[in-house]
Amino acid sequence: MTYAEEVEVRDEAQGLKRTLKDLFAGAVGGVAQVLLGQPFDIVKVRLQTTSQYSNALDAASKIYKNEGPLAFYKGTLTPLVGIGACVSVQFGAFHYARRAFEARNTASGAPAHLSYAQYYAAGAFAGLANTVLSSPIEHIRIRLQTQPHGAARLYNGPVDCVRKLASHAGVFRGVYRGTAVTWLREAQAYGVWFTTFEFLMNSDARRNRIRREDISTLKVALYGGLAGEALWIASYPFDVVKSKMQSDGFGAGQRYKSMRDCFRQTWKGEGVRGFWKGLGPTLLRAMPVSAGTFATVELTMRLIN
Repeated sequence: MTYAEEVEVRDEAQGLKRTLKDLFAGAVGGVAQVLLGQPFDIVKVRLQTTSQYSNALDAASKIYKNEGPLAFYKGTLTPLVGIGACVSVQFGAFHYARRAFEARNTASGAPAHLSYAQYYAAGAFAGLANTVLSSPIEHIRIRLQTQPHGAARLYNGPVDCVRKLASHAGVFRGVYRGTAVTWLREAQAYGVWFTTFEFLMNSDARRNRIRREDISTLKVALYGGLAGEALWIASYPFDVVKSKMQSDGFGAGQRYKSMRDCFRQTWKGEGVRGFWKGLGPTLLRAMPVSAGTFATVELTMRLIN
């Protein structure tokens, strides 16, 4: 083997090692994300998909009164496993795309560091890669979160939910319902998420003349939390439509024929406010959840490196 071939093999091994580290750190961050955010998420979904609650506090109090405290963790098993995998894919795909952009920039004679348009593109790529997992995982979670309580429940758990969704309309029209709008939401959401975080981190390092690795965990959490706020503000209308479609009935009980029809009916029936229902608890959730995710991922990466 020539020296050039040895270098190529070594670079490939190092690239695989970096990708595995990114995936592991993302998985750890995903578990933290679910545990922190699930109670907020069920309130958000209930507000998006029903009209029986006047506001977030009313929804939370009625869920607690009628269904008990464990109701705030309804459907947690699926996201606990699935969101860990999703966040793993998000960070793995983002850093893969980031390294590809760095190599492209270097090859063209430009500085290796990314422009913010490239950060957005890398984040959007991460979101698109993530959709294959996130669409069915979130669909199952929403079905479990919105089903009736007690004897009237529709599903006995995630596996039963998947089986019944597939029996209604098959895997793609049943389990993967709402995937088209999920593509749009994920690309926009994670493009903005990673771009905001990188901008804040780079600005801090430049302002204080320190390495990125020397930024405190508290600041990492703060910047991650702000990135989470930006993520939801930039993509929330897509999320509302996704929740409506993924809690819709089947057959004669189906209200929305397509993503476009759901947008149209929401606009006609609720106006622009309809696309922002549940934003309050979502933003309240976004700060600690996104802060915890980025802080956990960054800390994990520093430890394993």
